[in-house]
Amino acid sequence: MKIAQVAPLFESVPPTAYGGTERVVSYLTEALVAQGHEVTLFASGDSDTAATLQPMCERSLRTDPRRPDWVMRHTMMVDEVFSQAHGFDVIHWHIDFLHYPLAQRFSVPSVTTLHGRLDLPDLVELHQQFQAMPLVSISDSQRAPMLQANWCGTVYHGLPLSLYGFHETPGDYFAFVGRVSPEKGLDRAIGIAIACGTPLRIAAKVDRADEAYFEQVIRPLLDHPLIDFVGEIGDAQKNDFIGRAKALLFPVDWPEPFGLVMIEALACGTPVVAWQRGSVPEVIKHGVTGFVVDNQADAIAAARNIHRIDRTRCREVFERRFSADTMAHRYLQVYQALIDARSDNNAQAAALKAA
Repeated sequence: MKIAQVAPLFESVPPTAYGGTERVVSYLTEALVAQGHEVTLFASGDSDTAATLQPMCERSLRTDPRRPDWVMRHTMMVDEVFSQAHGFDVIHWHIDFLHYPLAQRFSVPSVTTLHGRLDLPDLVELHQQFQAMPLVSISDSQRAPMLQANWCGTVYHGLPLSLYGFHETPGDYFAFVGRVSPEKGLDRAIGIAIACGTPLRIAAKVDRADEAYFEQVIRPLLDHPLIDFVGEIGDAQKNDFIGRAKALLFPVDWPEPFGLVMIEALACGTPVVAWQRGSVPEVIKHGVTGFVVDNQADAIAAARNIHRIDRTRCREVFERRFSADTMAHRYLQVYQALIDARSDNNAQAAALKAA
């Protein structure tokens, strides 16, 4: 199958540090190539892939000191993808909705994975306008605000089996990995660790939009002997950072669409303590791969009892449910269904014309 993968340009594919969507696009692309498919990746020029790379800008937009306009760059990429569209069996978009007006006018099947939150009012109106656009959700809960959209399936994220190693014996600390922002709950994680008397190591990125929150709310909490703020880390460091933790703390306060770091933890054998928000109950099985809680008191109790979770079982669940090969297989089913539907429509149109 000839497949186009269209990635955001904010980070390289894969990203050097934080960047969930670009990381998933990388894992999917490499898995499809390994399975023998002919894949073209539209991404930033500093991306690294076994697929055919179509560089849409010299380097990732976040790392470019010139601060190029992201709308302009993505608009140019959309135009380039459609100029090559007839060379593909299917086009897979990961850039939200900029391509919708053209995609609905082209005969080449395409599908869009929506990677973000969907509980924004304008998105409902947008998808009423483009109600025929085939969509994939990354969790069932993500769909809730737009149940009437044209959903083709839910495909959970997946990681290469060899990316993270199993850590049978943890160290004596909790881990927090992600962004420093109000919805990610770092303040809660700090409170859990202090209540348990357990060190917390924080590997987190501070976006420009969250700098004030970091300075006003989080920085004062870091002045505690149990708290170690490491900063942003890459994949090479995550293996030990997450794998040696007693638990990953994931106290999110928003409708989390998926939460890639949760399956990164499971890949390492590290159980998760997470708030029951968004996709969390779909990813973490309470009492098996961690604890799903509703409040701070329950989170503290769960963290104190994290030794009851079998780390071997965490890894087993990861391998069964969240591998990159499983993700690629499920997307291939979506692609084939779209191709078959387009062929049926073309055949019906030809029959009508002949009649």
